[in-house]
Parts: sequence; C-alpha cells; structure tokens
Amino acid sequence: MKPPMTPPFTPWLLMLTAVLFSGCATKSVNNDWSQQRKEVVQNGLAQIGTPYVYGGKNPNTGFDCSGLTQYVHQAAGVSIPRMAREQQRAAKPLKTGIPRPGDMVFFETKPGVYHVGLMVDQDRFVHASTSRQQVKIDRLKTPYWTARYLGAGTYLN
Repeated sequence: MKPPMTPPFTPWLLMLTAVLFSGCATKSVNNDWSQQRKEVVQNGLAQIGTPYVYGGKNPNTGFDCSGLTQYVHQAAGVSIPRMAREQQRAAKPLKTGIPRPGDMVFFETKPGVYHVGLMVDQDRFVHASTSRQQVKIDRLKTPYWTARYLGAGTYLN
C-alpha cells in the first residue's frame, strides 16, 4: 500500500500551527479545546495544498470539500456522513452559534450546491477549493463567504 501523500509544509503553515497550539495569546481559547478538536484542526491544516478532486476523499488522490471534512474527522476517530448537505443535517447545533476551531461551516454556493469547511481559528477555515483546485484557508467574514453562509455545526465536544 502506498503511504499517504503529504503536501509540502510551508513556513507560514508551521507558524500557524505553532500559534494555534501555543500557550501565548491564544491560551484562553485553547485551554477549552479537547484533544479531539486539536487533532481535527491539525489534520485539516496538514492537507493544505492537496489537490481538489471532485468526489475525492483521501490525500493520495485529492479531496472535494466533504471528502476533506470526513477524512480529517475519521483520522481523529469521529465518523461523519460523506456529503456536505448530510454533514450539515447531522451536525450538532453550536451552543453559542459562533463557530470554534474544529467546527464545520456550511455554504450554498449556487442553488442546490453545498460546500463545507473546517474552522481552524476564530476567523479562518480550511476547505477544498474548486476555484484554486486545492485545499486552502479562507476567511469566513469575506463578502463572498458571508453571502453564501448557511450556518455552522459540530461533531466534537
């Protein structure tokens, strides 16, 4: 069996991971993170640069949006549905309504076309982007994503 393909790590990715999990300015946020939440976020960040492939569900061949979120959850021991719409329907509502790292964010990009991403901090989410043809990070509060935002949910404690 071929080992999983690992995208090249860039210095900014390593810095982002260090800041997210360090004890400095983000300490009050990260103390509340479960180990599973940290693992899901790390799994998502590790896939940055992996190619976008429609129907893709692993790092060897590439990901689509829901394949990415299913993969990073499964790698942390959490089973979730395969398709974005089903992931949204089955996710637990957020207690505060404000997504935290590890929570999933859902969008309708065109009528009947759904998209999902995984929050990595209070502002950014990782997702398999069709426009850039790879897994990347975007900001939730941009006009494009805000106009298409359906809500957030979680499979984590």
